[in-house]
Amino acid sequence: MASSSFIAILTFAFLLFLGTTRAQLSTNFYSNSCPRLFSTVKSTVQSAIKNEARMGASLLRLHFHDCFVNGCDGSVLLDDTANFKGEKNAVPNQNSVRGFNVIDNIKSAVENACPGVVSCADILAITARDSVVILGGPSWNVQLGRRDARTASQAAANNSIPPPTSNLNQLISRFSALGLSTKDMVAFSGSHTIGHARCTTFRARIYNETNLESTLAQTRQSYCPRTAGSGDNNLAPLDLQSPTAFDNNYYKSLIQNTGLLHSDQQLFLNGGSTDSIVRGYSNSQSTFTSDFAAAMIKMGDINPLTGSNGEIRKNCRKPN
Repeated sequence: MASSSFIAILTFAFLLFLGTTRAQLSTNFYSNSCPRLFSTVKSTVQSAIKNEARMGASLLRLHFHDCFVNGCDGSVLLDDTANFKGEKNAVPNQNSVRGFNVIDNIKSAVENACPGVVSCADILAITARDSVVILGGPSWNVQLGRRDARTASQAAANNSIPPPTSNLNQLISRFSALGLSTKDMVAFSGSHTIGHARCTTFRARIYNETNLESTLAQTRQSYCPRTAGSGDNNLAPLDLQSPTAFDNNYYKSLIQNTGLLHSDQQLFLNGGSTDSIVRGYSNSQSTFTSDFAAAMIKMGDINPLTGSNGEIRKNCRKPN
C-alpha cells in the first residue's frame, strides 16, 4: 500500500515536471520582448531559399539533428573548442549538415531587432517551419521559450541520429525513445519530399538491394560509383518527382520502390507494419501535412532548456 502510494507520488511528480517544462514554451513567448521576430526570420529564410531552393531542406534538417541529440537546445550549432568536440563533425553531420551561415545571418538580424532575447534553439524551430511553408508545405504554431545549451556532445550525436541504414524496427525504436509515435516517424520522414542525399548514404542500396526499381538504380549508379571514395559527395534528390516542393510524392515513390535511402524504403515493405500509413499519405496530401505539422510540434518539445537553464547565446556558434 505504501509502495503503491510512493509510486503514485513519483508518477505525479514526473508528469508535473513534464507539464511545467512544456508550459514554459508558448507560441507568444516573444510577443512583447521581440515583436518583429517572425518577420525578421522569415525574410532571411526567404532570401536564402530564393538563392538556393535546396537550402530549405537543409534548414529543416538542422532542427531535426538538433532535437534528436539531447533535446532542442541549439547544440548542433556550436563549433568545436579546446574543451569539447561538438556535434558538427559527428558521423551523421560531417560534410552533411549545412545552413550554418544562414542561421548566423538570421541571428544577426534578430540581435539587431532585439538583442539578447531570442535563443538559437528557437531560431532553428522557427526557421524549420518557415522553410516548409516557403516550399509549399503546412504551417504550424511554433512553441517558443527554449534556451541554448552551453556545450555539445559528438558522442551523443553519433549515437542518437538514425542512420540511413536503419531498418524499420530501429526507426520505430529510436523515435519511440524520444516520445514520438510510429505515425510521427512516418510523417516526419516525409520531410524527404525535399532535399538531396550524398552518394555515400545510398551507395549500398543502389548496388545491393533488390527492392529498388531497376531503372532508378541504373540512373543513380551512373554518378555514384560502387567504389568508396569515388563520387562520395555526388548528390541525388530524395524525391525524384519534386525535390523542391513540399508534397506527398515521397510516399508515392515508396510504393513504387523508388525510395532512395534504405531507411526510406523500410517504411513500405509491401507487408510491413507502416505500409498502411504510407498508403494513406500517398492518397491524401492533407492528411500527411496535418500529421507532419503535429509531429513537428511534438519534436520541438523534446527536452528543451527553459527558465534559468542554459543561456541566450549572442553568437550561435559559441557559448557566451
